[in-house]
Order: sequence, then C-alpha cells, then structure tokens
Amino acid sequence: MFKRVLIANRGEIAVRIIRACKELGIETVAVYSEADRGALHTKLADKAVCIGPPSPSRSYLHIPSIIAVAQMTGAEAIHPGYGFLAENPYFAEMCATAGITFIGPSPRAMQLMGAKAQARAAVMAAGVPVVPGSEGVVKGVEEALAVAREIGYPVLVKASAGGGGRGLRLVHSAKELRQALQSAQREAEAAFGDSQVYLEKYIEEPRHVEFQILGDREGNIIHLGERDCSIQRRNQKLLEEAPCPALTPELREEMGQAALKAARAVGYYSAGTVEFLVDKYGRYYFIEMNTRIQVEHPVTEMVTGIDLVQEQIKIAAGMPLSLNQEDVVIRGHAMECRINAEDPKHDFRPCPGKVTRFHLPGGFGIRVDTALYNGMEITPHYDSLIAKVIAWAPDREMVINRMRSALEEMEIEGVTTTISFHKQILDNAFFRRGEVYTNFVQRRLQVS
Repeated sequence: MFKRVLIANRGEIAVRIIRACKELGIETVAVYSEADRGALHTKLADKAVCIGPPSPSRSYLHIPSIIAVAQMTGAEAIHPGYGFLAENPYFAEMCATAGITFIGPSPRAMQLMGAKAQARAAVMAAGVPVVPGSEGVVKGVEEALAVAREIGYPVLVKASAGGGGRGLRLVHSAKELRQALQSAQREAEAAFGDSQVYLEKYIEEPRHVEFQILGDREGNIIHLGERDCSIQRRNQKLLEEAPCPALTPELREEMGQAALKAARAVGYYSAGTVEFLVDKYGRYYFIEMNTRIQVEHPVTEMVTGIDLVQEQIKIAAGMPLSLNQEDVVIRGHAMECRINAEDPKHDFRPCPGKVTRFHLPGGFGIRVDTALYNGMEITPHYDSLIAKVIAWAPDREMVINRMRSALEEMEIEGVTTTISFHKQILDNAFFRRGEVYTNFVQRRLQVS
C-alpha cells in the first residue's frame, strides 16, 4: 500500500479522498491555489502546498507544478478526483514518467473512452448496443446530412471529445443542421481543443442510467448496479438515485453485462462508469464511459456498503479485487441532491460569496459530502457545487421523504443555493411516481 498520496483536486472530492486515505493509514498531500488558501482540504491533509494563482490553468490544471509537488513531498501516487485532470491521459503518462502511480485507469483506456466516436466503435465491436448514428466523426456538412437522412430527425450533433453538454446540439431538420454543425465544432474546439463531432439519433424522453464498475489489473471486473441520473438541466446532473425505478431485474442483469463488455473492450481497470440511455420501451444504448470516480458515487456506496474511493486506491496499489460479482448486494434505495451556489430563479446563475451560516442535516440514513464551513468564501473561479446531500432508506418513497426532511433542516446563508429547487423536484407528483427523463426539469417544473 502507498505511504503517501497527493490529491490533485479541491473541494468536497478532495476532502472525500483524504478521509479514505486516512482510514487506509495513508498520509496525504493537498495542493491548493491562492484562492483556496483557507480551504478545508488544506486543513485536513497532512501537508498542503500552494501551486499557483486562482486560475485553474495555472494551478489545478498545471501538470508540471503538480508533478513537482508530488516529487518534493515524496508522494508515491496521485489521486485526480473528478474534473480537472481526472480524464487526461497525458497527465497519467507524465505521472508514470515521473515514477508516480496514477490512481485511475490506463492512459490508453482514457484516450479510447475519452474520444466518444472511438468509444462508440470499440463497444459496438464488443456487441454493446449504441444509439444509431455516424460510424465515426463526420468530415463535413454533406456527410452529416446523409447520416441524418438515414437515421431520421431529430438528431444530436455531439463533440467527440465532449462532456457536460458542451459541443452538443439538438437538430430537428436539414435546414438547422449546417449551422448546428458549425457552432458545435466551434464550441468543441474552444472547450476541448478538438473540433471533431459525430451524429446520433435523438432518443425522445430517455432515462440516463449508468452502471458503476470496478476492475483490477489482473482482469477481474464487476459492476455494482446502476444509478438513474435523469434529473438534469442543460445536460448537467442535479439529482441521482439507485437503483433505477424503471429497470426490471432482467434488464438490470442484461445492462450490467453490457457495461462489463464495454469495459473489457478497452482493458479497463479502476473505478469507472458506463452510461446508457434507456427509452420508454426498455431499449438501452451505450452513450459514453466516464473513466474516473463520479460526483454521484456515494449513491452506490450507500446501497452496496462498498467504499469506491478506497477500492480505487487498492487497485492502483496492485491489489486484486476483494469481492466477486455475487458479493454485490443492493440494499434499499439511495438518492443524492447536488447543492450548488446558484440562483434557480435566474437561470441557475452562479452566486459566489461568503457563507455566513451553515448547518448540516443529520439523522439515520443521511450523509453530507462537503468542504463548506462557516465564514468560507465561495469564489467564482471554480465549479458551483458546494455540497452533496445523500439519503438512504429501505424503499424509494421513504428515501424521498427522508431527503425532503434533510433539505428542510439544511441551512446555508450568505449565498443563494439550489436547496429550494430540489424540494420542488421531490414534491413533484411525476417524480414521486418515478416518471422521469432527461428533459424532466424543462417539462415538469416551474422554477420558483
């Protein structure tokens, strides 16, 4: 096992990783920007080192600084968390060059699954269903028009290197396609340095269902069930739950095996997530694989009792998986609400500022992952996620009630948050019946 691990991240995920390391008897090194000088992760780590100014490009994304701090402090491994450098194959390669273990999958697996068109081809070859679309990236307007005619409108133009809704356009006609193609390419180039796009058939009213997987370096791989992440706005997840209320045991088994096929197709090890769209007829289609720990990983931890971050660390240290597929048992129902410093009444505008009062909910079955504390300054430099409230209960109805109660108890003053918006979701009759899909927020909620 490693003696010392550097966490190349900030916020609640850095705190989460530090806690996992402490339980394993591992010393931790935190890195921070000048804007995060007083952040919680810097206080909890055994050692904290400043790596640059507030701008992510000069701090949390600056590979030479992070590698240098790891070498200076004697860290044997680096955990990237999620976001920033978590899915950057070049960073993983630089870690290996420096003799430092990257806590994550191989650079090859990240590269294959990070390029959506390549990932699509790889899983198709493994027999995993994919959404009808182009064979790979489209090379021009005429090819895009031909593909769209073949699969039928509406279609999605998607950035090959994309994520988080960037480089994504919904197109309803040939007339719209030319402009959508160009704007998606420009946005993809600006966001990812890669303008390549591909086309997919738009699946109407789908659920977004993802399977959590774990694999070791010896080729053993298992799945830990699914999460329903359909409650989104602008393709950003807001609320996640496990298990998905719409899956039958037979469909769950079939999709779980498909997720394992997709992971084996790229020789995957570490924690990862295989994501699918599921239509109203129960047909499912692979859309992408996230080669990192997910924001919503606590939902799976609550229903399985398995610490995913510790498993990641053990796998990176060369240990085999400690459990088999039959050891994974899903108990009860879990739900996560992402609390952001945003104003739902003004199109979810970010709301940085100083937290003047902060009270966490508690009680049986409630967990809160956060790096907040009273007096903390939420800066405009980073993601607006400030806390994750996770609830567990024996069944879905009870977990909704327990989450609702926790949000009533939670207090954050000084900044505007999405707590009230989550209460609206939980109170919605369609949501309570489990009738959700990826455009649920637009169709079923009036923000108030």
